[in-house]
Parts: sequence; structure tokens; C-alpha cells
Amino acid sequence: MLFVLGEYRIEGRRAADISASVERAVGAGELAPGETLPPVRELAAELGVNPNTVASAYRALRDRGVIETAGRRGSRVRARPASAPRDLIRVEAPEGVRDVATGNPDPALLPPLGAALAAAAERAAATPTLYGAPGVDPELERLARAAFAADGVPDGPIAVTSGSLDAIERALDAHLKPGDAVAVEDPGWGSLLDLIPALGLRAVPVALDDDGPLPGEVDRALRQGARAIVITARAQNPTGAAIGAARARELRAVLSRHPQALLIEDDHGHGIVDIPLRPVVGGTAHWVLVRSVAKAYGPDLRLAVFTGDTVTVDRVRGRLRLGPGWVSHLLQHAVVELWRTEAVDARAVAASYGRRRDALVRALRARGIEARGRSGMNVWLPVPDETGVVARLLQAGWAVAPGARFRLASPPGVRVTISPMGAREMERIADALASATGWVPTGRYD
Repeated sequence: MLFVLGEYRIEGRRAADISASVERAVGAGELAPGETLPPVRELAAELGVNPNTVASAYRALRDRGVIETAGRRGSRVRARPASAPRDLIRVEAPEGVRDVATGNPDPALLPPLGAALAAAAERAAATPTLYGAPGVDPELERLARAAFAADGVPDGPIAVTSGSLDAIERALDAHLKPGDAVAVEDPGWGSLLDLIPALGLRAVPVALDDDGPLPGEVDRALRQGARAIVITARAQNPTGAAIGAARARELRAVLSRHPQALLIEDDHGHGIVDIPLRPVVGGTAHWVLVRSVAKAYGPDLRLAVFTGDTVTVDRVRGRLRLGPGWVSHLLQHAVVELWRTEAVDARAVAASYGRRRDALVRALRARGIEARGRSGMNVWLPVPDETGVVARLLQAGWAVAPGARFRLASPPGVRVTISPMGAREMERIADALASATGWVPTGRYD
């Protein structure tokens, strides 16, 4: 049986067939974001099936992040379904346009990898890694554990994954099931906001300021049923927020009232910021703290280390063994060499990003424009008309990241990555940003 919806025909007699029919149409673009699906009973009558069958199909589609339910307005295709990732919400910089939208580190601040990779290759030649070897290199584990301990992170087992997002996905999968809610920063990391519906989970937005997630917002999200929360320790993407000591205490107090929630703390800014880590972990039974080497040592290394409670880390390591098995020991050995030789001067890197970021924030504030950028390599600028601002900046020779990539319920904005720019460019882009948002130059910047 089939049901015609616009130009597309929903078909199937089993719940799995009906949901597959809708998902195929969404993936092919035949059902557009925002399009309303027929009511359960109406579709059931047309297909000649029990309404419970259609309800089950719709429930599966919601769990997979394909559709959403809007109360009396019925079910509709999500504005950004899992098949249309936020990474596609971008501005392509044509020739001659300065691209400050990428979120990449400054290549000039990344260490050369040749010596570390050569040392890893020599070690592999002398002692090849074969099946049955430990998943984590003992020296990497020792160095990671020492670094965590120095920053006040509670003791726990160590695991290695292919980057921060891989670790976050595995930790969520270890505890949550489709349909569960996850509290996330808003605005927040676009890839994470894509991952959650792709796992069949629901994102609950949590507002933040320059000190990180607001405690009242976290408490609200957890009281409303969020079973996990993901927060950024430092260099929050896109706002640059960093959790201070007082905020960390407040958040731990909130989390202690929800001890069964899973806390995931992302410290991807390790190695590029000079603000000390103030761990929030400790208020819940299940937690992980993740550190990626991408920003400080190079995105292509694809390696993150994390620690956490024994149950969570054991579950993640068990699933790793049944999947990829382990993260390449060649990469692990290379990271050991980079850490051991102190290939990155974290203070110098943090100072370089800080000078550029602070220069842009100062230049904008001198023009009467408030911008956020406490740490890391991005500046977040609230704007009244996101689409218009992005278009006007492109015409002026600047490609910035549209805020829609990072938002759930928060107001519009744009993200500027300062890592490609030199200090002399900050006044120029500040003028362009101010003009695009309606600022009228006065000749004075004080």
C-alpha cells in the first residue's frame, strides 16, 4: 500500500518499511525539511494498517532524528535531519575572499611531525604491534594520567579514541538509548549537535556565558529528564567560554543533585589556552573527561585520550575491541614523542592566539559592538540578521561561519576564526563586521 505526500509516495505495511520509506525520501530530498507528515490515523487508513504500526514507524523516525513532533501541528521532517549535517551550513569562500570560517588551528603553530613519526616507525620496526597488544600504549597512558592528575582530574582508567567526537559518541552509546535527552551548550559545537540526532537522541539546549554553562540552565535540563550533559572546559566552540573555579563548584553542586546523569567534559583546548583547567567531574557516578591532540598538534593525528569512571571506560574499551580494535599505535607512539620532547610550547601558542583574539574583541568593542572570545581561536559575534550579515561580509571580502551551524534556541550570530589572521588585519575585519551589522564609522575607536 502507498500514501501520496506531495510528489512522494509513502509505502509499506510494517513499521520498519514505513519508516524506511520516509527516511529514503528525506535523504533524497523528496521530503523537504519542515514538511508535515500525515496524521497517524490518516496514514494508517490509507495504507490499510493498524494505527499502532504507523505510530511505531514515526517513533523510530523521531528516535533517529529524522522527524520531530510539534504537538497539535503533528509530525514534520526535522529542519536539520541527521541526513543533512550542519557542516553543510557554510559559506564557500571564492577566490580573493579571506576565509575566517574554518575553525582550524594556525598551521604555523603546529609542530613538525616528521621526527615524531620517524621515531614511531623505528619503534614499530623493532617491536611491531600485533593482535592481542594492549589498546593503549603504556607510555602514552603514563603521560596522560600524569597530565590529568596535574590538572586535578580524578584518577580513572585511560582509553584512546579517534578524536574527541569519537570519544563523546562512545561514551553516550555506553549509557543512553534512542529517545534519551542530552543537555548541550547553546550555541555549541556543530558536529556534536549533528551527532546527537544521528544517535537517535534528543538535544536539550543549555545557555552559557563566558564562564561556561549556566548552573540554573543545567539544573533545568537535568530536571526535565536529560540523562547526559556535554560541556566544554575551555576554548568553547564557538564562544570561547572557559569554566572558572567558582563556576566549576556551582556546576558540581548542581550535578551532585543528579548523580545518575552522565557528565562528558571536553577539554579540546588543552595545549592552546593558558587558562587553567577547572574540572567539573566529581558530582556524578558516571563521567568522562576527553582531551584531543587536534588543536595543538594537528587535526590529522585523529587521537584523543580520555579518562572517566571505571564502568564507562570499560564499556567504551570493550566496544572498541569489537570494532576497530585500537587506535593505531603508530599514532600513539608519535604523540608520545611529541609530548616527551615538548614539541609544542603551550604558553607561546596560547599567547599567540590570545593576542589575535583579544585584538579583535577590543577592536569590536571600540566600535560599540560586544563580542565573545575569552579563550581559544574563535570569536562569537551576536548579530540581528545572520543571513544578511554573512552575505554582506562575503561581498566585503570576508567569509565567516554562519551561526546556524552552532545554534539550537540561542539568538543569531556569526563565528570568526582568528587563527588565519595577523594582528594588522583585526582593524580591517572589525570595520567589515561593524559595517555589516549596521555600525556607522565616526573616525574614533576609543
